[in-house]
Amino acid sequence: MKHIGNLNKAQGATHKKKRIGRGAGSGHGGTSTRGHKGQKSRSGATIPRHFEGGQMPLNRRLPKFGFTNPFRVEYQVLNVGTLQQLIDEKRIANAVDFEQLFALGVISKGRVPLKILGNGELTSPIEVSAHAFSQSAKTKIESAGGKAITNG
Repeated sequence: MKHIGNLNKAQGATHKKKRIGRGAGSGHGGTSTRGHKGQKSRSGATIPRHFEGGQMPLNRRLPKFGFTNPFRVEYQVLNVGTLQQLIDEKRIANAVDFEQLFALGVISKGRVPLKILGNGELTSPIEVSAHAFSQSAKTKIESAGGKAITNG
């Protein structure tokens, strides 16, 4: 009868430890399973994954150029022509801001700032609140009798 105190491991579950470097009679003597000579046969041999055998590595062969400004602000854009189209469809009234445009699905990202650009024509007076305006967009909004409010 088997009890918790006299359980045995299943047949073949354990293997004999491979004793390396214990003479020819052990079957793992001589080169101790490391093959012959070479860097990987030596003790302490760890070769970095990017090492190319002394050849000039890829990261040094390829040219370096350019610069990425870490402080660049990436805007999502909306044209004044699109605003006029929304007014014509009666989807927006005389004032519009970022939250309204996001709720309408006109802009898709809730965390990326909005910039209004001047492509298209604007005939209705509208108060637009956005993070940035191009000079032409600001001029078109104000010439139509509206206001361009920068909030960010």
